[in-house]
Amino acid sequence: MVAQELSPGRRMAAIGILQRDDPALRTPARPFDLPVDAAEARRVIARVRSAMDRVARAHVFAKGMGLAAPQIGIHRAAAVIRPADPGSSEIVLLNPRIVDESGRDVQYEGCMSFFDVRGRVDRPASVVVEHRRLDGGLAVTRFAGGMARHVCHEIDHLEGRFYTDRMPAGDDVIPLSQYRGTGHPWS
Repeated sequence: MVAQELSPGRRMAAIGILQRDDPALRTPARPFDLPVDAAEARRVIARVRSAMDRVARAHVFAKGMGLAAPQIGIHRAAAVIRPADPGSSEIVLLNPRIVDESGRDVQYEGCMSFFDVRGRVDRPASVVVEHRRLDGGLAVTRFAGGMARHVCHEIDHLEGRFYTDRMPAGDDVIPLSQYRGTGHPWS
């Protein structure tokens, strides 16, 4: 079978993204002891970036792209987010923790670990996140809008959760073929 004939989800699996039936995705990630683990954190970040490069060659992400280390089988608390705006800087989160949130926003989300479906998720419209720098210093960053959604999604992965865990009772995912937001930024 040629790669173009694979479903989007199977393409993600072929690239090395663990899929939702892998029990490892439900295991909370181990935090780094920074700066002691700085060299290991750099290696993990490099592997996440490499996986993101492979994914970007297979799919265009109009809303930006995020990937947590557990999604590639590394159970460390690291995630990388590439915003949709090409002028924006990549965000690296080490040991992130949401310390404040405000507002609510309901939008469809997708996930590389089950890429063939989308689901409506209620998330904070704005979050404040504490995270570590490689030197061990504490950073506190506010994220809003679509970036807040990305950050919350990746932190969920680091805690062993899926976006489907946050969907309202009675809601179900829809096939990618029915999703009408493809190629458009979050409203």
